Amino acid sequence: MSQSIQIPNHIAIIMDGNGRWAKKQGQDRTFGHQNGVEAVREAIKGCREKGVKFLTLYAFSSENWNRPKDEVDFLMGLLVEAIKNETPELLKNGIKLESIGDISQLPNESYKSLLEAKEATAHNTELTLILALNYGGQNEIIQAANALIEDSKNGNLPYFPIDNKLFESKLYTAAFPNPDMLIRTSMELRISNFLLFQLAYSEFFFLDIFWPEFTRQHLFDCIEKFQNRERRYGKTSEQL
Repeated sequence: MSQSIQIPNHIAIIMDGNGRWAKKQGQDRTFGHQNGVEAVREAIKGCREKGVKFLTLYAFSSENWNRPKDEVDFLMGLLVEAIKNETPELLKNGIKLESIGDISQLPNESYKSLLEAKEATAHNTELTLILALNYGGQNEIIQAANALIEDSKNGNLPYFPIDNKLFESKLYTAAFPNPDMLIRTSMELRISNFLLFQLAYSEFFFLDIFWPEFTRQHLFDCIEKFQNRERRYGKTSEQL
């Protein structure tokens, strides 16, 4: 199979625009977050339908703690509710739940619900759903560097100099392949501290819709465009 018609193995999504969408409806921001849950379902269903094996969703960044307390509290409560409501579907459809980020800083109920769902779905193999929670790409790189320094101090550094493979082993994403493509909704043209190391050769798609408007057809359209892109990884077309 040629590279041009392959299905992406790993898709990452920045789910942006819930608050602005809600404002357009004359509602408060929490209304947008609530309606964004259905878009998550659409993304998961679309990935399963197309045979994508990994889906990473930017659910809560390390900078999101700076939002108004009421909104943060709502998001943490919504996380608990969504995990409890969706776990039966994850089990039914063979979906494994994972997370990246410093989840130890989550409120106790959110943390407990997440761990329980991860344990319950640990043996599923159809699709791995990765939630980026209290995640920041810069923090991830710093903690990886510090982990390597500690290994060096303790005599546990397997080899030197450090290369990509060794560095990646200390990232939150060590167990997962790097994303083949990134989708961001809401017409914003930036990656907002998301997977800074891992997105080096990902294909980017910026959509002019808000996250609650996202459907699996939007996902399919991005996959079709992905299939028509030439991924050269620094080589020329003739070398591929």
